[in-house]
Amino acid sequence: MYRRRFLRRVGAAGGLAATTALAGCSAVGGDPGYDVGMVADAYRPAELTVSVGDTVVWENTSARAHTVTAYESAIPDAADYFASGGFDDELTAREAWHDDFGGILESGDRFSHTFEVPGRHDYVCIPHETGGMVGTVVVEE
Repeated sequence: MYRRRFLRRVGAAGGLAATTALAGCSAVGGDPGYDVGMVADAYRPAELTVSVGDTVVWENTSARAHTVTAYESAIPDAADYFASGGFDDELTAREAWHDDFGGILESGDRFSHTFEVPGRHDYVCIPHETGGMVGTVVVEE
């Protein structure tokens, strides 16, 4: 077993109260509490349109590990970079994934990001990129 993954799992038990407290939060799509699901090899829906200031919630609804990683060259210039794991740029996110599965979202895990800049925001699942697991959030004013 990978040491960091083990520590995340052990530490997750202490975070149960925080997870339970967030369970009732609704995002753009409301029910079922997330906006984009992650199946074995795709984001569902693959494209989502939201308004400036909306928060999008992704949930790993599959048994496979996934990431949400913005393509740095495919988001508006003024937009904040986003990636599960909280990385500041795409290169760091990719290196972290390849080094120790950084940014991993396991089954049931969620990631959220608030979109403040209008435009097209493309993202990818690093481990399933070659299989075409890419998505888009279109942000409108």
